[in-house]
Amino acid sequence: MDVLQLDVSGRPQAWLSAKDAAVLYANDSVAWTLGNPFLVLRGGIQRRTGLQSRLELHPIIAVHGAIPSRAWRLTPSLNNAKLFARDRQMCAYCGGVFPTDELTREHMLPTSRGGADSWMNCITACRSCNSRKGNRTPNELGWSLQYLPYVPSLHEDMILRGRRIVADQMEFLLASVPAHSRLRLC
Repeated sequence: MDVLQLDVSGRPQAWLSAKDAAVLYANDSVAWTLGNPFLVLRGGIQRRTGLQSRLELHPIIAVHGAIPSRAWRLTPSLNNAKLFARDRQMCAYCGGVFPTDELTREHMLPTSRGGADSWMNCITACRSCNSRKGNRTPNELGWSLQYLPYVPSLHEDMILRGRRIVADQMEFLLASVPAHSRLRLC
C-alpha cells in the first residue's frame, strides 16, 4: 500500500512507497500523521537499550517543508487512465459503460482542426462512437453529451492516479473534492 504524502498545511504532494515513507520517518521529516498505522517495520536491536527499533507507518503523513504556492495552480497531467476514471468509464456519446480496452480519448474539437489535448476538450468515448464521429464535432452531428468535461482538482487528481486507496486516505481526499465531482458517486 502507498502512503499519501502531504505538506504541513495538508495539501497532497505525492504517493510514496512504504520504503520511501520509512526514510522520511527515519530522517525526522514527518510533521504529523493521520489514520491508524498500517505497517510496522522492525529493525535491529539497540545496543544501549536492548530494544528492537520499530517504525509504525501511517497511511497519511505530512512532511516538513513547503511547496511553492505556484505549484498548486498547475493543471493535473492528462492521461487515458485518469480520463477514463474521471468519466467513470462511460462513453460521453452513447452512455454505455465499457472496459478500458474498449475506450478511447475523444477530442470534441479534433486536434486536426486545432483542438487541444486538454481536460476540457477530452472525453471518454467507446471505439464505435469515436469511429462514427470521425473528424467532426458533436454539434455537427447533432449529438449531445451525457456529461460535461471538467478539470480535476488536486485532491481529485490524487484519487485518479489509480492507487489502491485505503479508507483513511479516501476520506481525507474526498473531504476536499467539490460536491459536483463525479468521483463522489463512485
